[in-house]
Amino acid sequence: MNILVTNDDGINSDGIVRLASVAGKFGKVMVVAPATQCSAMSHRLTIGKNMLVRKVDFPVEGVAAYDVEGTPADCVKLAKAGVLGDIPDVVLSGINNGYNAGSDIQYSGTIGAAMEAACSGIHAIAFSEKRMDDKRMNIKEESRENISHQVTDMYLEKILGELIDKKLLNGEIWNVNFPGGSVNECKGTAYGVRVANDAFYRDSFEKEEFGNGNMLLKLVGVYHEDAEDNTDFKALVDGYVSVGKVRNIK
Repeated sequence: MNILVTNDDGINSDGIVRLASVAGKFGKVMVVAPATQCSAMSHRLTIGKNMLVRKVDFPVEGVAAYDVEGTPADCVKLAKAGVLGDIPDVVLSGINNGYNAGSDIQYSGTIGAAMEAACSGIHAIAFSEKRMDDKRMNIKEESRENISHQVTDMYLEKILGELIDKKLLNGEIWNVNFPGGSVNECKGTAYGVRVANDAFYRDSFEKEEFGNGNMLLKLVGVYHEDAEDNTDFKALVDGYVSVGKVRNIK
């Protein structure tokens, strides 16, 4: 099985290394990922411009890796065209630093990369986890990274094994989110959750006016946990790993 691993946090992110390492237990892995941070790119493509592609060293043995001066969806498009090697049978996107659940899904470069695979009939799974620098995690700063990864590292291989060949309809992907906190705090896995109509942040802007109708605006968002039942958002609020399908082609 040829497995492409990509992301939107950039090829130097911790999450992509962890995902590629586990993916190697299921097949031959190639990594193609953006050279820089590309969060909130959604399904954006680079049109009419050259993209620099570089073969780079990657800290997982036996994995060929390329960084791309482009978007997450560009990375998948290049790989599925076969210009960098074997055409992937499966695309794994992530592990994203921050949830991709509810209405936030539409903005996500992690999801966009998986959708680029799905629209060509390639099996795709997106993985995300609680944001590592989320200050609502009531733990010491020096312990924050290890705690935020505990649940992911415990469940990732099992869930990947369950989903890597589990049938999807055309245009569908699997979307997996791992809660933060310790393994003891995780209540298990919620399968078959639907996409919530809301997400963890509601729009709010900081505004600075400087005359003549001109202003500076900054999106900051207001955090909340008012989640609908049986949704990905609710599963995460309640401390479960969230597993569900996302579809963009009707």
